[in-house]
Amino acid sequence: MHYLTVAEAQALPGLRLVLTAGVPGPWGEAAKAVLAFRKVPFTPVAQQAMAPNEDLLAWTGHRNAPIVCLDDEPPLTGWHDILLLAERLGQGPSLLPADPVQRALCLGLCLEIAGRDGLGWNRRHQIMAASLSAGPDPALDALARTYHVTPATIAAAPARLAQILSGLAAQLRQQADRGSGYLVGDMVSAADLFWACFSMMLAPLPQDVNPMPDWLRGPYADCDPVTMAALDPLLIAHRDRIYARHIGLPLDY
Repeated sequence: MHYLTVAEAQALPGLRLVLTAGVPGPWGEAAKAVLAFRKVPFTPVAQQAMAPNEDLLAWTGHRNAPIVCLDDEPPLTGWHDILLLAERLGQGPSLLPADPVQRALCLGLCLEIAGRDGLGWNRRHQIMAASLSAGPDPALDALARTYHVTPATIAAAPARLAQILSGLAAQLRQQADRGSGYLVGDMVSAADLFWACFSMMLAPLPQDVNPMPDWLRGPYADCDPVTMAALDPLLIAHRDRIYARHIGLPLDY
């Protein structure tokens, strides 16, 4: 993917999406997926992992990705805000069910996947644990403080991940029993896209369609036994179908 620098992007109109360059960060990949599904064009802007990103901070008030900047509107960083923006600007089928109860279920599943204390949040705690144990590192220590990574949250992560994964698998089975191949309703929704993107933190797609760096693939694929026991093959099969039918491969980042 070709990225603009912050200096280049600041002068442009339209929608600019700040992404961590060269890696499939799950929140960034989910933002890309919902914008692409809704046919919302964007200009990629590079954020550098584990770097100060002072120019990005001066422009947006944030150091981390993803960030969406639309014209002169305030920058957006939350998964929910980015999803609603894609719904507002996009065209074609919605990623949110029209029925209010189904919509609430869809957003609730997204929250379990991408929200605070969700799948991505807890998996990040596990991944950071190994790096933090290697010794003091100012950048990692600052990141740990930002995301409240502590020995207690690291220890609690496997049980929480298993709870989320078991719930997603149960929902898929319930949907299959009524003849649907999606997490909510009878059409692809944001919940399906979010699960597909965040599943990479547990079981990355093969290198030929997901050319992620080795330094990240290893930690992403190295899961604890409790989490792996809850990673039902049904969830991975669903992930593969969503990428094949709705997101597209190979990945480009």
